[in-house]
Amino acid sequence: MKFRLLLTVIFGILFICVTQTKAQWVKTNDPYGDFTQCFAVSGTNLFAGSNGYGVSLSKDNGTSWTAVDSGLTSNFVTALAVSGTNLFAGTMGNGIFLSTDNGASWSVFDSTLIFNYFSPYIHSIAVIGNNLLVATRSDIFLVPSDRTSLSAISSGLIGYQVMSLAVSGTNFYAGTDFGVSLSTDSGTSWIQVDSGLSTNTGTDYVYALAIYPNGAGGTNFFAAQGIHGLFLSTNNGTSWTSADSGLTSIDIFSFAVNGTNLFVGTSGSGVSLSTNNGASWTSDSTGLSNNWGYSDANALIVSGTNLFAGNDRGVWRRPLAEMITGVKEEQNNLPSNFALEQNYPNPFNPTTTINYSVSKTSMVTIKVYDILGNEVASLMNEEKPAGRYSVNFTASKLASGVYFYRMQAGSFVETKKLILLK
Repeated sequence: MKFRLLLTVIFGILFICVTQTKAQWVKTNDPYGDFTQCFAVSGTNLFAGSNGYGVSLSKDNGTSWTAVDSGLTSNFVTALAVSGTNLFAGTMGNGIFLSTDNGASWSVFDSTLIFNYFSPYIHSIAVIGNNLLVATRSDIFLVPSDRTSLSAISSGLIGYQVMSLAVSGTNFYAGTDFGVSLSTDSGTSWIQVDSGLSTNTGTDYVYALAIYPNGAGGTNFFAAQGIHGLFLSTNNGTSWTSADSGLTSIDIFSFAVNGTNLFVGTSGSGVSLSTNNGASWTSDSTGLSNNWGYSDANALIVSGTNLFAGNDRGVWRRPLAEMITGVKEEQNNLPSNFALEQNYPNPFNPTTTINYSVSKTSMVTIKVYDILGNEVASLMNEEKPAGRYSVNFTASKLASGVYFYRMQAGSFVETKKLILLK
């Protein structure tokens, strides 16, 4: 009887431990554990491209990995794409490579890109039927499947670096260091579509673009613009609005879309999820960390029932059901009071995050003032439903010193001090 009771207690403790550690990111056994920059999925095959170790393949959801880089003359793989049985790898320095046998062997796909001084660094690859759309450091190329010709299609494109691509029907979108450009004629010409984005400073890098089903039969677009935040367009890029309320980090490098679930990979705050078209976000990065102890996610992809994230420690895995269930539970746990929290970090230079809570739908304003009471920034001025939110304040144009931020929501008013130290 005592033995049976002891076994029950032991198994109970084991069950509690398993339950407590299950809901977190798990490091997979990738072969090198190096900086993972990109992913691709073909059936049950998951490919990961790294910065220095080529391409790795997992056939069992990351439980085991195999290096598949025979024939690659550059092990700095910056982009991956799949079209049918063809796997494409964009590299830093040696153009594009093609594998038709799941990475077992590689051949140069288009050597012409290698001889363009600015072009060997492949930032992004998009598949259009049997053709490729390729973003390099300074140009966009249309590469036909037969490789008989190579066309630079950058006429009218504004920007010095092309960072990201997206294709929706016959429309091509390019994210550059000057915002977003659109081509409606297969790249023959481009127009700037950046109303609402931060533009024309040369530091407005759009690192990632995402096409997202809005749940009403239409398509929305998201653009991640570095330190300027996340933006949403519901009209094919004609105009953009901020969509990062509630994100703990706006420094976004990657997207993954699964139905109406939109995941973003950030620098410093891991992975966040929105289930309502970017209206609110929930972050859960427990267990996910880079070599410096931060929760980075430079690359994301959905494969089967799992979400995979890549950073400078390799590849991490998380069941989709865990994150989506966690979001629903968080959304049901609404705050009971209005609150304004102390900014973090403080002192800061030049960006800090301010968290706040809204207990019922209210018009919320958050403004920043100098010590003389002059308004220097308006961070929030819109109606917000009940929930927990955050807003980022970038003070790169202000002098070092003491400032105050003030939140008003109905009859709730609170002021706190922050210190800018350059």
